[in-house]
This record gives sequence, structure tokens and C-alpha cells, in this order.
Amino acid sequence: MAVVVHGGLTPLAKRVEIRSHQLTVDEDASVGGADSGPSPHDLLDAALASCTALTLSLYAQRKGWPIDNIHVEVTHAESPGLYELTRQIRIDGSLDDEQRARLLAVAEKCPIHKALSGQFKIASQLS
Repeated sequence: MAVVVHGGLTPLAKRVEIRSHQLTVDEDASVGGADSGPSPHDLLDAALASCTALTLSLYAQRKGWPIDNIHVEVTHAESPGLYELTRQIRIDGSLDDEQRARLLAVAEKCPIHKALSGQFKIASQLS
């Protein structure tokens, strides 16, 4: 899958194409953007939150566990050499303590969590 980024309508905004989907990415006014879309950091946070919710939903579905709603909130903080993500997970449904503990363990195994917990290698080419 390729992600394509093009210039946008404002100096910092960019149009992102992912398969047949398009969205605008921008920065907020505090750094010179127009806040016409989420920032790249917002997208990273959203990737972890959405992957967590999808992973938990699929797992609970396979187990036949009664889940009404999953709410995942991710925030981040940056300091030199550290990008720290905090994930708050709320699961609404009639689950016992053992099921909740299992779902927390499953959250640790969502594909984005695993990717962000591993090492990265980025190869860049200028054309």
C-alpha cells in the first residue's frame, strides 16, 4: 500500500491519499498551520487508538463476550529522546475481571502497539 502526500490549500496543509481515501493533514495555529486537519502526531495517536479498539472488538467478537462499546483515548508527550504515548481504554459491557484483564493483555498485542514498541528503520530516497 502506498500513501501519497501532496501540497494542500494552506502553506502547511497536505492532502493525503490512502487507497481510495483522502484526508487533509495540517498543524494547529500555534505552529503556523490553519488546523484544517489532524496533525501527523494526531494521526499516530489515532492509529494506536483505532487499532486497539479494532483488535479488542475482533477478539471479544470471537470469544462471544458482551461488549457494548470500546472507547480508547491516546495522548502523547515529547521530551528529548522520548515520545511517550498514554492509552486509556474503557470497555462498556458485562465482563468479569478475568475477561477485562485478558482484553488489556490483548490490547498490548495490537499490530500498531507492536510496531511502535519495536525498532524502526526508515529508508528515504529523493527523486
